[in-house]
Amino acid sequence: MTTLPSQNLQSVRPLCFSSLNSLKFGSQTPSLKFPILLLKLKPAKLFTSNNGTDNSGVVGKASASEFSADIGDVLGDVTIFTAADQPVFLKDLWDQNQGIAVVALLRHFGCPCCWELALGLEEAKARFESAGVKLIAIGVGTPNKARLLAERLPFPMDCLYADPNREAYDILGLYYGFGRTFFNPASTKVFSRFESLQEAVKNYTIEATPDETSSVLQQGGMFVFKGKQLLYAHKDEGTGDHAPLDQVFDICCKVPA
Repeated sequence: MTTLPSQNLQSVRPLCFSSLNSLKFGSQTPSLKFPILLLKLKPAKLFTSNNGTDNSGVVGKASASEFSADIGDVLGDVTIFTAADQPVFLKDLWDQNQGIAVVALLRHFGCPCCWELALGLEEAKARFESAGVKLIAIGVGTPNKARLLAERLPFPMDCLYADPNREAYDILGLYYGFGRTFFNPASTKVFSRFESLQEAVKNYTIEATPDETSSVLQQGGMFVFKGKQLLYAHKDEGTGDHAPLDQVFDICCKVPA
């Protein structure tokens, strides 16, 4: 197993940055350190994927070519839940022949950075739909947690889904682990988006955090499909390392008819 030298760990600022504690939350002012307080974990492996594979040496974002040709079929058979607690297959969310879909996987519904991403998706929704692209947001947690985000942000519940068992995240190989969540250098880009993060958490509630506290170590990603074909893949390297929505939109517009 590859580990980071101790001197490097000292130079990396965790995402529980004290400066983020100056964010003004709505009805609650939770410390952003709560995941550490809740988790009883031994961070022996800094970077791990959902299958337990050590990702300490993994650098760089995913490309569609790293996935198998049948990824659309495999992902399509995953059952997720609407915010109203109705089960649905992923493959039923868009036309599996020619439909273009952006599938955004949030870390979890209680992640402030994911509220920021969800706000960006909500603001971009009309733009994507006018281009014939369907936006789908999936988060880790139960449907009642999804409803909290949808009601407080707000966010349209007709394109918000819950994956409580992280099945889609496992299939897509999205990163998971203590180091990815709190110590990855990619997370520092959150500082450049402080104002948008501040706007997103005005009505934030910590109650949206999954009851399964180990779920807060999950990272997200963003994927573009045409039917079952994967055209674009972005795996978040760390908390807040979101795919640029303008770039995602441009890719959708360049999809051949």
